[in-house]
Amino acid sequence: MRMVQRLLVCFLVCTLGGLSTIKAEDTPGTVNLLSLQEGTLPIGNTPFYGGWPVVNLLDESPTTGWACEEGRIRNNVFLFEMLDPATLERFEFDTAGIDAEGAAAKEVLVEVSVTGAANGFVPVLQATLRDKLDGQLFKAEKGVPARWVRLTVRSNYGSGQWCELFSFRGYGIRPAERSTLKDVSGTYESSYSLFHVRQQGSALMGCYEYSEGLLDGSLDGRLMKLVWSEGESRGPAVMVFSEDGKTFRGFWWREGMEQGDPSGAWDGKKISAEVGGCPHGSGSVGGEMKRQLNEEGRARVYGILFDLDSAQIRSESFAVLDDRVAVLQTEADGMLTIEGHTDSSGTAAHNQDLSQKRAESVKAYLVKAGIAAGRLTCKGLGQSRPLADNATELGRAQNRRVELVKGM
Repeated sequence: MRMVQRLLVCFLVCTLGGLSTIKAEDTPGTVNLLSLQEGTLPIGNTPFYGGWPVVNLLDESPTTGWACEEGRIRNNVFLFEMLDPATLERFEFDTAGIDAEGAAAKEVLVEVSVTGAANGFVPVLQATLRDKLDGQLFKAEKGVPARWVRLTVRSNYGSGQWCELFSFRGYGIRPAERSTLKDVSGTYESSYSLFHVRQQGSALMGCYEYSEGLLDGSLDGRLMKLVWSEGESRGPAVMVFSEDGKTFRGFWWREGMEQGDPSGAWDGKKISAEVGGCPHGSGSVGGEMKRQLNEEGRARVYGILFDLDSAQIRSESFAVLDDRVAVLQTEADGMLTIEGHTDSSGTAAHNQDLSQKRAESVKAYLVKAGIAAGRLTCKGLGQSRPLADNATELGRAQNRRVELVKGM
């Protein structure tokens, strides 16, 4: 298959055969639950061509996709497991980026189950996609809870060799209560040697014994969102723990490549409840913050979670802040600026205000815990200093953050 430059966006301008012009975000509170960032992962082994794996359907990008094994153009079946049960209200498909004439997916079937990965499936959508068009949005025919989602691409637009699909999204309300794990701290055998992770509240930090790798991030339910670093190289990773916490599965990217295929899979199996460590790791969340402040003059504080579109700090973040308090109390004369950052969702003015309020919430917590108010100042920077591309949730998640900076 010959690669050509892919189209970025093709806007929907008409309605045909059930295709809706309503945008998914027009339904308040809905998010794409069929994404890696929401903890949905592919299961099984649907055949694919070369570097066009099934996981590309979950990365939200219209520029990466799945392509069938050559000649296998009909009845390709994909199975996805969501983090928690939820009702999917709408489904969206992208096909503008195909690079073989007639290869775009045409007839599709979506089924969901809360019973298991092999049974209990109920059809919720049968649709005919248009050729070479992104943003094809369909309302679910039934509103039933889903945990496993099965997508069948029944046909294409005439190619005898290739069938391609670039994104598959499912919009619904994120469950208010997610399945949680008590503590994931420990040592894991992983795709990149031994993986040592310590959980403190919703914050995670650690290291892995490959290329002096370091880890920093947060845990939301069973969903682990990390930033890995190896010297000057870094990037995000998303992993999902099994319900018993003994294994995890996920993927990683290099910084600046969040809209592309995952750079690799990253799986692990717990071998010890002892965290252990690496010679190049600090051993604690607070210790890592102290190292970053001393070496770089600023530290990204992961694990501080806020209610949606709010400056209210979630209770699972208190342990993260308490650990920071203990470190700041050992350096009583240090002056710090608390920076609040957002993604680009919403208006710039709203994000500026929200980031300022979030920084002030963090300051209020630190002051209440005993840090002198005179040491701290707040600065809301809104969406003005992104770390990653806001085009995908993977990038937006990195951009929503709090940073501590030496000085005022």
